[in-house]
Amino acid sequence: MRIKTLLAGAVAAFALTSPALAQDVAITGGQVLTGTSVIENGTVVIRNGKVVSVGTGAAPAGLRVIDARGKVVTPGFVAVDSGLGGTEVGSVRGSNDLANRANTLTAAFDLSYGLDPWSFTLPVARLGGVTRAVVTPQHGGSGGGHSHDDSDFAGAGSGGFQTPGLFAGQAAVIKLGGADILVKPRVAMVAPFGEAGKAVAGGARGAEFVLFKETLAEVRTYARNKAAYERADMRALSLSRADMEALIPVAEGRMPLIVTVNRASDIQQVLRLAREEGIKIIMDGAAEGWLVADEIAAANVPVLLHPITNLPANFEMRAARMQNAAALNAAGVVIAIKGNEGSAHRARDIRYNAGNAVSHGLPFAAAIQAITVNPARIFGFDGQFGELKAGAAGDVVVWSGDPLEPLSQPSAVLIDGVEQPLQARNLLLRDRYRTGGEGAMPPAYGN
Repeated sequence: MRIKTLLAGAVAAFALTSPALAQDVAITGGQVLTGTSVIENGTVVIRNGKVVSVGTGAAPAGLRVIDARGKVVTPGFVAVDSGLGGTEVGSVRGSNDLANRANTLTAAFDLSYGLDPWSFTLPVARLGGVTRAVVTPQHGGSGGGHSHDDSDFAGAGSGGFQTPGLFAGQAAVIKLGGADILVKPRVAMVAPFGEAGKAVAGGARGAEFVLFKETLAEVRTYARNKAAYERADMRALSLSRADMEALIPVAEGRMPLIVTVNRASDIQQVLRLAREEGIKIIMDGAAEGWLVADEIAAANVPVLLHPITNLPANFEMRAARMQNAAALNAAGVVIAIKGNEGSAHRARDIRYNAGNAVSHGLPFAAAIQAITVNPARIFGFDGQFGELKAGAAGDVVVWSGDPLEPLSQPSAVLIDGVEQPLQARNLLLRDRYRTGGEGAMPPAYGN
C-alpha cells in the first residue's frame, strides 16, 4: 500500500511538468481580452499550438470546446525581470543558477544553460496566469529582490579583470510548460547603475559611467582588431575574450541593455549615455521615473517597473510613489509590470501589482498590456506571444472573473495549445496533510 502511495505521489509531481499533448481547441462564450482589444462573447481557436482566429461565432466542427461563458479569457501573462527556472530556494546558493561570481566571465554569462523545467516555482506561477518569462541574471541591486553577496572591493581582481563584474550576464526567454522551456537565450544584457552600479565601479556614480564608456571603447577596438588580439599584439583589455564577444551586439546597438536605475538624475544620465554611445537600453526599476517621464518617452526607452514601490527605501527612491506606472504610461512610455521578490517564488503577483496600478490611475487596458503585449514587444517578440491574434502562440488563460482581482482563479491554462495541470506542489502538500489517511505521513511514521 505504501509503495502505491509513493508511486502516486511521484506521478502527481511528474504531472506538474508533463501535461497532455496539444489539442485543437476552441474557447467560446467568454469576454476575450486580446491584449489590445475586448471581444464580448468571443471565440478563440487554437490549432497545432497556435492561435488561428479570434472573433465571435460558433466553434469550428471537430474541435474540443472549452466553455468560457461568464468568464474572462486572456493571453498568458509574461513575467519580466524574473528568476523562474533559475532558482529554487533563494538562500541556498546551490539551487541558485542566476548569479555568477567569477570575474573572468561576466557579460558572457549565459543563464539559459542552468534553467530547470522541473522547478517547483513554475507550476505556482502558472496558477497566476504566467505562461512566459524573461529570466535575468542577478547582480547586487537587481530589481525585484535580486541580490548577491559580492564583496565591496571594486577594481582589478584575479587575472587583471574587473571585480566584481560591471555586467551581470545575459537574459533568456522561457515558457512555463514542457520539458524544453527555453524559447530564446541571450535576449538582453544586464548591468546595474545607480547605487548598485557605483559600488561595482569603486564607490562613485561618475566612476561607473567612465568605466562603462571605456569598456565599450575596448569592445569596439577588439571587434576591429580580433586578429591582433589573437597574436597578442594589443594592449591588455579589462575583460576576457568571451565577455568582449558577448558585448559586441550591445556596442553595436543590436542587443538591448537592461539597466537597473531608480533615481531621476541617474535616469537622465543613463539616457545621456545611451545617446552618446548609440546603445539600446531597457530601464529596470525607474522608481522616480515619473519625475522625468517625458524624457524617457522622448528617448523611446521602455521601463520594467514595480508599481507598488512607494517608500524611500534608500536615497535613490526618495520620490517613489504608487502613481509611477500611471504617470509613465500617460507620458507615452511603454511599461511592463514585474512580480515580487525576484519574480520567481512570487511571479504570480504580477496580476496583483497590475491591479494596484489600476487603483492608482493606470487604465485597466494599459495594465493588461503591461503584463501581456508590452513585455513581448520590449524583448522583440511582438505578435509571437502575449497577445491573442492569428499566428501567436496558443498561450491562453480562462479566468473565473476579472484577472486583476485576487479572488479570480484560472479554470484553464494553455501553453502552445497544451492544457496545463491546475496543480502545484504547495497544493499537493496542502491536500496531503488536510485530508489525512493513507500517505498523509511518511512511511516511517507508521512503524
